This record gives sequence, C-alpha cells and structure tokens, in this order.
Amino acid sequence: MDSWDEDFGAPQRSPLTSREVSQATALLRAAHQEETRPLQRAVDQLTAYVGWPGFVAVSTVAIACWVAGNFLAMAIGLRPVVPPPFFWLQGAVAAGALYVAALILTTQRREDQLSSHRAQLILEFALLGDQKLSKLIELAEEGRRDNPMIADLVDDEAAAMSTPADHRAVLDAIKEDGRDRAT
Repeated sequence: MDSWDEDFGAPQRSPLTSREVSQATALLRAAHQEETRPLQRAVDQLTAYVGWPGFVAVSTVAIACWVAGNFLAMAIGLRPVVPPPFFWLQGAVAAGALYVAALILTTQRREDQLSSHRAQLILEFALLGDQKLSKLIELAEEGRRDNPMIADLVDDEAAAMSTPADHRAVLDAIKEDGRDRAT
C-alpha cells in the first residue's frame, strides 16, 4: 500500500483503461442529469432557447413590429396600443432582462456543480496516473538494478521520479501562489 492509500484509506485500485475513464465521465454526466428536477430541466431548455442566436432576431422583429404597428396606427388615425415612448414595451423588455439574468444564473450554478465534479474526477485520475507512473519507474529501476548486464549506477532523477508527488506540498504551493497573486 502506498502513501496515498495509507493517508486516505483508499482501497487498492486496479488500472483504468481509457474506455473506463470515458464511462466514468459519462456516468458523471448521467448522474448529474438524473438529479435534475423537472423545473431545472425547464429552466435549462428556456435558457437554451434564449441563448439561441435566432432569439435575438425574433426579439428584434417582435420589437420592430410593436413599434411599427403603433406608429402605423397613429398614422392612419387609430389609437395606438401604447403611444411613444412605449411605456409597456420598456416594462416588458426590463422584465424580460430580469428573467433572462435569473435563467442564466440558475443554469450557470447548475453547470458549475457539474464542472466541480468533473474537476474532482480529473484530479483523481491525475493522482492515479501519477501513482502508476511512479510505480512503473520504480519497477524499471528495480529491473535495471537486478540485471547483471547493466552497471549498477545510482540514478537520482529516476529515484525522485519513482516517488508519487506529495499532494499536500502541491496543494500548499497552489494556495501560496494564489495568495501571491491576490496581493
């Protein structure tokens, strides 16, 4: 058992194939979709519609028709629905903007959750890859030392690479770098 397993009590893991990694990612997305409530699905669909480039064109045409219809009504002597400066149109656009902002924030919050889970999965795969690579280097060095045909030389670089990264030291360095950037 290596230091990572000892520190965190993780079970011994078997090597993962690229197919298993793809399946893990697909399972993550499927679980995220499964946890989505019907209201959130509706919000996602509405946000997707608002984010569609044609929505801008449809909105522009609708506003232009509203304005043109009111001016046309005034020109032919009819009472316009809303005369200039189009008070109701301004209110509708402001309310629409409020709803669009709320939709975007709601959808972004949900996507941030998925992104956080994906980042954690990537980190776990990176740590697992680091452990595997360290073990391979260790085995290669052991094979080199055991082979009587190869001179028994000390390879400090290989020895250093055969040890998995110290995750606490890396985390401390990232935090320190973040503090340096903030000041």
